Amino acid sequence: MAQEQTALIRGLKLRDLVLFNIVAVLGLRHLATSAKFGPSSLVIWCLAALLFFIPQGLAVIELSSRFPKEGGVYFWTKRTLGEGHGFLCGWCYWINNVLYYPNLLISSAVIATYAIGQGDSALKDNWTYVLITTLVALWIAVALNLIGIGTGKWLQNAGGIGTYIPGLVLIALGVYGVWSGPPVPPITLESLIPDFSDFSALNLLATIAFAFAGLELASTMGDEVENPSRNLPRSVFISAPLIAFAYILGTGAVLWFIPNSEINLVAGFLQAISTGAAKLGSSLWWLAPLCAALYTVGNIGGVGAWLTGPARVAFVIGLDKYFPPAFGRIHPRWHTPYVAILVQAGLATVFLLFSVLGEGTTVQNVYLILLDTQLLIYFIPYLYLFTVFLIHRKRDSESGVVSKAPGGVIGAWILGLSGLAVTLFAMFVATIPPPDTADPTLFRVKVIGGALAFILLGGVIYWQAKK
Repeated sequence: MAQEQTALIRGLKLRDLVLFNIVAVLGLRHLATSAKFGPSSLVIWCLAALLFFIPQGLAVIELSSRFPKEGGVYFWTKRTLGEGHGFLCGWCYWINNVLYYPNLLISSAVIATYAIGQGDSALKDNWTYVLITTLVALWIAVALNLIGIGTGKWLQNAGGIGTYIPGLVLIALGVYGVWSGPPVPPITLESLIPDFSDFSALNLLATIAFAFAGLELASTMGDEVENPSRNLPRSVFISAPLIAFAYILGTGAVLWFIPNSEINLVAGFLQAISTGAAKLGSSLWWLAPLCAALYTVGNIGGVGAWLTGPARVAFVIGLDKYFPPAFGRIHPRWHTPYVAILVQAGLATVFLLFSVLGEGTTVQNVYLILLDTQLLIYFIPYLYLFTVFLIHRKRDSESGVVSKAPGGVIGAWILGLSGLAVTLFAMFVATIPPPDTADPTLFRVKVIGGALAFILLGGVIYWQAKK
């Protein structure tokens, strides 16, 4: 295993990691979902940041400085709790992201229509356009990440910039909107208080926790980072405030410009940019299409990030022989885990075809069930993340320099338990059927049963490998 890993190249610097974190976590599409809920979403963003995002970031900082190794959360869990728990954590992290690509890619195809002035046309519902656009975007990301970390990182870097610039434009316009006049829908102190007796508020909190997830992704490439025990923690310290800033103030800007009932759930942030630019003058008509083009690049960079990170988990599982040994191969020229990347891209293509070509058929119903199970599966590694964080803080016997979370033992327990509580809460909410569900019991059976089926599939793979 050591010989295989020496072939990896340490090509990621601090700047690359900061942009990688931004493109992996920040999704401006979440601004419309939260703004649609109303002004109280601002408080929910702050609660999610306090109870989940900050604990997640500090746990990742501490664990990545303790164990800056390839595989990230898989390696941390395996080292602390044993190979069985490590495999379950890594399996859930990997298989969930295979389900995630179609959602992100289809969103990219829809946003791209706004860049060419076709946002209100039927183009976004044209399956030929959607399929070609999504497949091209996916395999561009695959190709760039396949031919070397030094090449692939530029896609993620461009994605980070392409994601953040529209966010900054939106916030700047929001500041101008505050200075120039009152919000379109009035914002009162009463409207800022969330009503958690309403299921939709609880569901939004779980959704926002999901939007804040992903700071651990860069750690999966620990053996490809320059000075990882220093740069991985520093990248989280720099990127996390930038992400929270964009989410909270970006939502405020959308709320300021667009009435709740008129917010487009796909392109709400572009609506707000267009409205804010129009207030400054008709000569800025190009601003929204430019931001749409930048955000399309951002989404493709996000695909690259969520392709390359989980592939490293599969790569290390392959080195450990729980996946076929081919997963642990490194390309002799490009020094990347090419088999792990190609297998993941192939599976993503299959699920993408299911989601697009299966529209209106039983295939689409199957895919929707998979999406419902996604959140449940995705948060299992976070249960391990916070548990491992607490275990190592309790032992606290590792030598070397560790970037510890503040507050001593008590502070660590508050952070860890808060992260665990929000994670369990989000998983519980994922099992609650939407209010308009025809058969709530069947919904729960599908979601919980689907998640268990994936876990059992992983168990079978692990058992066969152990034999």
